[in-house]
Amino acid sequence: MAEETAGRGGSERGGAEMMRSASGRRVMPVAELIGFELAEVGEGRAIVTLETGPQHTNPMGTTHGGILCDIADSAMGIAFHSTLSPGESFTTVELKINFFRPVWKAQLRAEGKVVRRGKTVGYVECEVSDENGRAIAKASSTCLVLRGTDAKGR
Repeated sequence: MAEETAGRGGSERGGAEMMRSASGRRVMPVAELIGFELAEVGEGRAIVTLETGPQHTNPMGTTHGGILCDIADSAMGIAFHSTLSPGESFTTVELKINFFRPVWKAQLRAEGKVVRRGKTVGYVECEVSDENGRAIAKASSTCLVLRGTDAKGR
């Protein structure tokens, strides 16, 4: 996997260009670990998909909330990353998720959308749904844009 498609910041390419070239692939190590894929990416939005299985369950047999949080966080992060200019990176400073219904086995879709992209701070939301369009969870995130030496190595 190329370093620039792994989500590393401070690249000479902008975030949208990097993420569009990665669409349809697993673009970060956590995607390999959990098994989700980047289905779509556009300016300020991204869709991550996951086929849940027994490896994703909690002791009660439903999909672990951390897995839902991971795919929502990834969709929001990729959506925000798509708004970055060359030389910029970002970090998440706040993440919140609400769970609406349990999931056993499903094809999940996490759609992240940038609601507000300021010069320094951004706000992103994500809706997680199943293959029937039922709402599974909703998440939000606040992101901090990094530039210059703050963006190096991120």
